[in-house]
Amino acid sequence: MRVGVAVVACALLVSACTATTSGAAGGIGPGPGATVPTGTAAGSSASPGSSATPSGHHQPVARRDKAGTVWLCRPGIRNNPCAAGLTSTSVDAAGTATVEPARAASDPPIDCFYVYPTVSKQRRISATLRIQKTETEAAIAQASRFSQVCRVYAPMYRQLTESAIATGGNAATFAGAVTAYRDVAAAWHDYLAHFNHGRGVVFIGHSQGAFLLTGLLQREVDRVPATRKLLVSAILPGGNVTVPQGRRVGGAFRAIPSCASRSETGCVIAYSTFDTEPAGAALFGRAATSIGSSLGLGGTGRPGAEVLCVNPAALAGRDDLLEPYFPRVMGQTPSDVQTRWVTFPDEYRASCQDRDGASWLQVDRTSSSDSRPAVEALLGDTWGLHTFDVNLALGNLVRIVRAESRAYAR
Repeated sequence: MRVGVAVVACALLVSACTATTSGAAGGIGPGPGATVPTGTAAGSSASPGSSATPSGHHQPVARRDKAGTVWLCRPGIRNNPCAAGLTSTSVDAAGTATVEPARAASDPPIDCFYVYPTVSKQRRISATLRIQKTETEAAIAQASRFSQVCRVYAPMYRQLTESAIATGGNAATFAGAVTAYRDVAAAWHDYLAHFNHGRGVVFIGHSQGAFLLTGLLQREVDRVPATRKLLVSAILPGGNVTVPQGRRVGGAFRAIPSCASRSETGCVIAYSTFDTEPAGAALFGRAATSIGSSLGLGGTGRPGAEVLCVNPAALAGRDDLLEPYFPRVMGQTPSDVQTRWVTFPDEYRASCQDRDGASWLQVDRTSSSDSRPAVEALLGDTWGLHTFDVNLALGNLVRIVRAESRAYAR
């Protein structure tokens, strides 16, 4: 079957991926007016018949546990976005579409602790704890596919909003960053006390979520050997995790190295995606110009440090081929494509590059004649493909966590 696909290539949240958006989709903050990638269409990522699709723009805070944490995702809660439908449609270079069934694991041996990126459009410094559509969509797009290999826990937190980040670093945003970190740390303590029970944990965060998890790992895991034993891995794309040049450990973390194989545990996977060498003022891929540092979220390294690049394609055993998964667009995809997800096998390859003071994951299309939708640098050269950091490699990352889970259990 040949399909004239019109799918979402905005990687994260729908509200920031329309053709008239002025916000950063799944980024740490807003950017210039963005356009939808060539060959794509924007809209809701929900699909007919999919499960756990919340209605409306927000829902009341109804998931607060006894410790005070508001859980966006947690096993057993109603309308859990991290347990949403996983079946996808694979569209190859010839346009042939194949449905690929997938579902959450019934009893996975490990947990995932997910912190979502900047999504709040509230006109204030710190977002509230009210669950809104933007957080739900981010969890579906970035975290739900990991439910195939782990139980996913995702706390709400009073993040720096898009409008706060647009104002740049000042006393108020620095204070807001502290608030965000304290919420994430409190949720982590709650999880450890009431839900972990000695299970291994994969930390997953993108952009603001990655910056906050880096801080959490530094204080609560890297320096605490007993807790470090629980670390299966940390997946922190778009967070400018640093290492000394040419080394695997010693920058952002004292004892947690970068992952060197898919069977290695207790390690970190981090990268910044670009389709060309990062500009001199790039916000990612260059330690000296980290956006996180300017907002009090960390992300810079000492002299001689570089931004870590771990290629998830190579780590997953796929050579250089990425396995992207994007939420589909309801009403924009042909009627015979009904799944929540769309994947484009063998469309992109990736390689880590280190040049002129930048270190990044270079993403290229395998063929210039490929007619499938293509990702673009929606927010300009300084952001690169930051919007797509997670979804470009989502299949690879799930594959890696599956292998790590098996290795951790041995």
